[in-house]
Amino acid sequence: MTSVNLGMPAPPPPVLSPRRKTRQIQVGKVGVGSDFPISVQSMTTTQTTDINATLQQIAELTASGCDIVRVACPSPDDAAALPAIAQKSQIPVIADIHFQPKYVYAAIDAGCAAVRVNPGNIRKFDDQVKEIAKAASDAGTSIRIGVNAGSLDKRIMEKYGKATPEALVESAVWEASLFEEHDFHDFKISVKHNDPVVMVRAYEMLAERGDWPLHLGVTEAGPAFQGTIKSATAFGSLLSQGIGDTIRVSLSAPPVEEIKVGNQILESLNLKPRKLEIVSCPSCGRAQVDVYTLADKVTAGLEGMEVPLRVAVMGCVVNGPGEAREADLGVASGNGKGQIFVKGEVIKTVPEALIVETLIEEANRIAAESDAPSGSPDVVVG
Repeated sequence: MTSVNLGMPAPPPPVLSPRRKTRQIQVGKVGVGSDFPISVQSMTTTQTTDINATLQQIAELTASGCDIVRVACPSPDDAAALPAIAQKSQIPVIADIHFQPKYVYAAIDAGCAAVRVNPGNIRKFDDQVKEIAKAASDAGTSIRIGVNAGSLDKRIMEKYGKATPEALVESAVWEASLFEEHDFHDFKISVKHNDPVVMVRAYEMLAERGDWPLHLGVTEAGPAFQGTIKSATAFGSLLSQGIGDTIRVSLSAPPVEEIKVGNQILESLNLKPRKLEIVSCPSCGRAQVDVYTLADKVTAGLEGMEVPLRVAVMGCVVNGPGEAREADLGVASGNGKGQIFVKGEVIKTVPEALIVETLIEEANRIAAESDAPSGSPDVVVG
């Protein structure tokens, strides 16, 4: 008898809710909308005028899994740098425009994949929508209408007094209508707020008002720990309802960290194929090994692994063997040694000092052998 791999695709992993149906747009080579995967974005922190530094940061973001990148364009010198950046970037570039409408046209002429505009702080924006729509349409450039709690149009602020969900949504719907009056539909919308509760409610309300693709963000989310929690909470709430087509985690941290968090959020909800996943116990009085150190060392040793792999690092004999059996690779530790599991079977027992080394070796071996599509069944014929 021989074992034949049929190459049949695995069924898609379960999700909490189907994606909300939206219109589809293009941001350069990246499709945005319910027919496409949810994309992860970030923004450069370099001076846009420093073209080499900006391109270097874009390359780092690309390597970390960034799909779309935004660059600031507050001055003529920044606008002058956009053509080189847009041409040489490996991923689509969005120009971030505030205050001056002329930079919208400069970004379109520079070949940027999209332009982010905040109508609330662009002077005389409403009067130029027709011209902006025509220039964007002629160039195949999409637009993001970016409504922010901190820069709402003064007319909206006078009506609501503060950036309520209703205020954010009214502003977004109004600006969307201006573009649609001129038969321009290649835009997505964001309604960002620093309070996840306000932000979630605004997006829920906006999703009910139209079929626009939505870009999710908790603006000014804060330092890495706080910002990660706020973003994960807000995004999880919306994505679990099928709301959201692109995301940006805003952290007071290097942009690469935003991409790591964003991808992890999507992977956790089965909205992006999972790669390396470390399952480790929180430790307790039963633990007979230093689980924290073991998990950190295994994570560091497997950094960058692209193959989907679930690795369990467990510290006692209560839950350890069960969790290790459920993982692709795992260890149940105790009494100065560790039982190594592969696909539910104990393959060896090693001294505690060799646990990390053994797990990394086995993980690399599994990765090297995983040439067949994930989940493809083996059928025995004879």
